[in-house]
Amino acid sequence: MKFRFALACWTAIVTQAWAASPALVPIEAFVERETFSQPRISPDGQHIAVNVRIMRNGRMIPTMTVFKLPSLDPVSRIALQGFEVPVNFLWLTNRRLIVRKGLEIGERERPVATGELVTVDLDGKNQQYLYGYKARAQSSRGERYGNDYGYGIINHIPMARDGHVQVSAHLFDGNHSFLYDINTTNAIRKLLADISEPDVSFLSDRHDEPRFAFGLDEQADPTLFRRDLATGKWNKLDQKNLGSRFVPIAFSTDNASFLALQHVNDGPAILVREEVATGKRTTLVEDPFASVSGIHYTSARIPFAVSKSVGIPTLTYLDPASPEAALHKTLSASFPGAYVNFINFSDDGQALLFSVSSDRDPGSFYVFDKRTGKADLLFSNMEKIDPARMAPRVPIRFTARDGLEIAGYLTLPKAEPGKKLPMVLLPHGGPFDVEDDWFFDTDAQFLASRGYAVLQVNFRGSGGRSLSFEKAGYREYGGKIMDDLIDGVKWAATRPDIDSSRVCVYGGSFGGYAAMMLPIREPSMFKCSVGFAGRYDLPSRFKQDSMVGDKMGKNYITRTMGNDPAMLAKYSPTQHADKIKIPVLLVHGKKDKTTQLDQAEMMRDALIKAGNAPEWMLDDIEGHGFYDTENRKRFYEKLEGFLAKHIGN
Repeated sequence: MKFRFALACWTAIVTQAWAASPALVPIEAFVERETFSQPRISPDGQHIAVNVRIMRNGRMIPTMTVFKLPSLDPVSRIALQGFEVPVNFLWLTNRRLIVRKGLEIGERERPVATGELVTVDLDGKNQQYLYGYKARAQSSRGERYGNDYGYGIINHIPMARDGHVQVSAHLFDGNHSFLYDINTTNAIRKLLADISEPDVSFLSDRHDEPRFAFGLDEQADPTLFRRDLATGKWNKLDQKNLGSRFVPIAFSTDNASFLALQHVNDGPAILVREEVATGKRTTLVEDPFASVSGIHYTSARIPFAVSKSVGIPTLTYLDPASPEAALHKTLSASFPGAYVNFINFSDDGQALLFSVSSDRDPGSFYVFDKRTGKADLLFSNMEKIDPARMAPRVPIRFTARDGLEIAGYLTLPKAEPGKKLPMVLLPHGGPFDVEDDWFFDTDAQFLASRGYAVLQVNFRGSGGRSLSFEKAGYREYGGKIMDDLIDGVKWAATRPDIDSSRVCVYGGSFGGYAAMMLPIREPSMFKCSVGFAGRYDLPSRFKQDSMVGDKMGKNYITRTMGNDPAMLAKYSPTQHADKIKIPVLLVHGKKDKTTQLDQAEMMRDALIKAGNAPEWMLDDIEGHGFYDTENRKRFYEKLEGFLAKHIGN
């Protein structure tokens, strides 16, 4: 197999021992946004659609661009209005794509979907508005259907690729979920399903018949429906007979069976096969510690491999002798130390789009041609990053004080023998069903490039494990979740390469909350604290505008955060600022809609009142995390100086 890309050079980079350089990696290398993202190869393998960041309205905005393969000659650039971005797009036919619109607001959260769906030809012509709140004005069928007061989601593309698409619609009022078949040329709809639940997605079979509906009900509990093909009726299934959660993901080519992810007794997600005729289930992949995730599909849209969500990811092949498994093994052998991810095939299986990434490499994208046995490099993320100068991310495990096993990652810069490293604890956001993984982490690598060990703990409540592990974090914001983070620092302190007398905590969103709560819980453990876009006053969560009329959202917050006034006060850093005796840096965006500015202002004022005025960084145009490259650079400069002053060499 021949590669046009200089594979030998890449292999040398990832296999050689990581060595420090006298010169610091410039901040610009870390704040550079990915120029290219979300590539998708066309069904005939002749084109590729990619999000390309271009300057619009003074900001670099992702814009869907179509290129000819293999020449990469540009065919069209399809720009949405204002700061609208494609949060997802898929090929419907060889010439037509469907786009789910969104708004990119902040660097720390995914673009916010607006619920709108549009279709367009690959040359940018024949745009059609399919679903959304602007349908009356922008759809050719607007007068017929009116505006849609809900979120549209791309649910299923028919196997025949006839220009139709199945779209699930979740109403804003939270009463129903619909499934439509929509002709993407003329926007004519046909109602396929109406489920009286607020948040339901659908799975169709190989004949494009909707068979399952699954999601959350008004109480934020999992729900599952199965369609009777003879009557067309949707029957609600008893979750008790299916396990804690049961999510069908794909039918076999003959529709005789389907695969599903199943949680048994709140355990990790396992992969099972169920026979349609008999209901017999067979477990295909399971792990007592980690959930099954990372599903890879064949050109026929059949899963052929899965990975697990804890530690360094490796694939489990459902049929090790399959052509796709053999190809994946061959490509993986060509990129030692990296993870090869199959993105999508052409329909005939002859062209494959895949990515290669690792803990030290932000990733590159390739197109492989089975006929020639060649892989062409398309583009790389964060091109100013040299993987050879990045730090390894080591999976860790330790036992929390109550006996629960906790996993995470330790990013370790190169150090002289016998030298103890200062450390930054970096709690992730969420906190629920979110986790840190092994792959390249910009914050962790930036801090490691400045000489800090970086500890990331997947505390109870995090995703990737079992439902019982997630539920163990419910109503434990300032309690057992903080215990896990503290126990992680204590575990790291036993290592000979960590200086436990020089530890700071920095986090964003929930991580920002943790950065304020931890020095309240353990005043002598940390030398400084950085809170970025955090929520510091828990009772105010119920007063947000986004909670108005959102019954499922309120029920979820009540279940996971709690609503007892005494507990919320106990777990609110704003009400215990007098216990924070260390230097604090607060960072926030004025346009943050997730954790509004008043959160940072309340925390700042409480600290000032306690006689510990924090350093302060506010940006007028940013939201929940900084988006603009220059603003991100300013923040990293501020963070670098703050940490150096308090725990630097």
